[in-house]
Amino acid sequence: MIKKSIQVGGRELSIETGRIAKQAAGAVLVQYGETVVLVTAQADTKEDVTKDFLPLTVEYREKFYAAGKIPGGFF
Repeated sequence: MIKKSIQVGGRELSIETGRIAKQAAGAVLVQYGETVVLVTAQADTKEDVTKDFLPLTVEYREKFYAAGKIPGGFF
């Protein structure tokens, strides 16, 4: 595990790798104050020379309970 921290704007910025998401080719856990972001990257090991671009996909999941918004009325 590698972890580096610095002070930015009066808060601690921490970047950590090697502890979680070990199935991904690369994973970084970034924490700034109370905000935490997990960034992962995965690539195919086979090289495709016919493509002249790199297809990129971004998946974003916002959990409502993280903001204290828990939907009700399910019962």
